[in-house]
Amino acid sequence: MRKHVSLFIFVISIIMFSASCKDTTSDVTTPIFTISPDLLSFTDAGGNNTLTVTMNGNNWSTTSDQAWCTISSNSSSKTNTQITVTATSNTATTARTARLTFVMDNKTTVYVNISQAAKVELYPSYKDSIAPDAAGMSSTATDLAKKIKVGLNIGNTLEASGSETGWGNPLITNDLIKSIKQNGFNAIRLPCDWNQYADQTTAKISATWLNRVKQVVQYCVDNDMYVIVNIHWDGGWLEKNCTEAKKTENNAKQKAFWEQIALTLRGFDEHVIFASANEPNVADATQMAVLLSYHQTFIDAVRSTGGKNAYRVLIVQGPSTDIEKTNQLMTTFPTDKVANKMMAEVHYYTPWNFCGMTEDASWGNQFFYWGANYHSTTDTAHNPTWGEEATVDANFALMKKQFVDKGIPVVIGEFGAITRTNLTGDALKLHLASRAFYFKYVTKQAIANGLLPFFWDTGGLINRSNYTVSDQQALDGLIQGANGL
Repeated sequence: MRKHVSLFIFVISIIMFSASCKDTTSDVTTPIFTISPDLLSFTDAGGNNTLTVTMNGNNWSTTSDQAWCTISSNSSSKTNTQITVTATSNTATTARTARLTFVMDNKTTVYVNISQAAKVELYPSYKDSIAPDAAGMSSTATDLAKKIKVGLNIGNTLEASGSETGWGNPLITNDLIKSIKQNGFNAIRLPCDWNQYADQTTAKISATWLNRVKQVVQYCVDNDMYVIVNIHWDGGWLEKNCTEAKKTENNAKQKAFWEQIALTLRGFDEHVIFASANEPNVADATQMAVLLSYHQTFIDAVRSTGGKNAYRVLIVQGPSTDIEKTNQLMTTFPTDKVANKMMAEVHYYTPWNFCGMTEDASWGNQFFYWGANYHSTTDTAHNPTWGEEATVDANFALMKKQFVDKGIPVVIGEFGAITRTNLTGDALKLHLASRAFYFKYVTKQAIANGLLPFFWDTGGLINRSNYTVSDQQALDGLIQGANGL
């Protein structure tokens, strides 16, 4: 009997132990915490990728160990969550990594590793940096602006298609520069084409062309003239494409071109000024942001070459070089590691009805006359209905307030008005007088507001072949305005 009792007790103990073990196991839940995928890769351009977080806990949280890698949501109590991981563009020539740390209920940890490729260089680097050289570069942008009286564009020449003479003008000579100076100008703007002289695979500019531009710059400096060198229309590769789609490609070309231009002209003192572009086509804030990136690339490329370029005054263009657009959209300015060495640029062909319009239109007629005292009593249909003295005053005041008063001089890189050769007699006489007055008024008011006027000329003001004055009346208006008369 004792054996049976002992056996019974043993069996009951086993059953109870088994039951006890089974109950304990059913109360324990296996943690589920997965992040998919557990590895993300980004190109140098950056962008967005998606992660899926799955868990059976109460909540999870996450952190990134790199500022360039951010997460759309840092925590959640949902069992299934999608989050966006964003990487900024990598501007370095080396790859980089980041790690996201996910923690569930403060005890279960999962890591996601992030990698990003190095910046892809579309073109070789042409940078050849030397130590900064401040000799002859002491003027701030404001100091330099005070030294520039009135400037002249040598238009339709170094930016001409095919060659320097491609649009009918002769080669620029030292005698031409001497004539420009003798007639009252002390600054030159050189619109330049570079793209047609560059290898489209490497962006390498022809040494012959670089040396030719340098020769013309030397003419200007030898005659104690200040000279602006830019990248002009250049086939429109930059000017027509202030877009996200072209941003990476154009910044690469902007960098390659300006490294080469800056190296070629590095030895010149502060008489030489560089300008990022010409008339970049910008319509909204998104395109403005792209344009600012082009300007930043320009500044960084020039400064990277060292020498006198470390201190050179640089010019950046407002959107479409339009005063109203610039006032509205250029609310920030690119950065420069050197203080007080920047200028802004706009152009002035207002009102277009007077300056360039060649046919009457349904929305308005051409203006053959300009200025309160120059209206026609016989051809009233072509008198101005807007855009006269008060408009000049208001527009230039905008630029003074936005830039000049903050230590950023403004270059009016181009202004001018066509001659109405269809007119005869008294109508032509009145037109020419009003045109000369327009030049005088624009020049005078520009200087009064701290703006630097550069007249657009393609050979109609000073003859490019014999260096004589072709339009004395227009020249008198310009020089009188420059002298405050």
